[in-house]
Amino acid sequence: MKMRKTFSLYALAAVLSAFSAASSLYAQEIGETAGYEYADSVIFRPACAVDSTLVGIDVFDAMPSRAAGDKAGVGISQSPAITASMRAHIASNSSRSINGYRVRIFFDNRQTARAESEQTLRNFRSMFNDIAAYRTYSNPYFKVTVGDCRTKSEAMALLARIKPSFPGAFVVKEPICYPAVDKNNAFVTDTVRILIPKSN
Repeated sequence: MKMRKTFSLYALAAVLSAFSAASSLYAQEIGETAGYEYADSVIFRPACAVDSTLVGIDVFDAMPSRAAGDKAGVGISQSPAITASMRAHIASNSSRSINGYRVRIFFDNRQTARAESEQTLRNFRSMFNDIAAYRTYSNPYFKVTVGDCRTKSEAMALLARIKPSFPGAFVVKEPICYPAVDKNNAFVTDTVRILIPKSN
């Protein structure tokens, strides 16, 4: 019995040794892929298709109805309490915020900060009217922050877009409004690690 246990231990040690050697060889082969290194890269991928015409519309009101002139109708038999609960949920979440990222393009507390922040906001909206912009005051600073990004990758992509016009811009983490749905540009951004040639 003791000999059997000893043999099992030797066999296990041999297997582990072989596995370790194979792993080292594999790592060496990867390392010998001359001159490559890992780098972060931003990718854009399609998001789930959403019909923006349905945003904010009560699902019960969106059902086909013969009374409204539709060719077919959908009848719903349910307690009025369900309808009331659904509408209360929509109303309570319409202005709800989530944690996300924005890009700050102005941050100052000088005596001229109020006027400068207003001018910065006007300039930004004239150049990027498709991006939400917010001007806030948090004693003693006036701030102008733009965008509603769910992820830092989205914020970095936004920063790259506006940086040429606002060189001092930087990404901040703060509560955001729910981003608007755009069925014509439905994509999300993410960060992945890729192998690229090493820079000499």
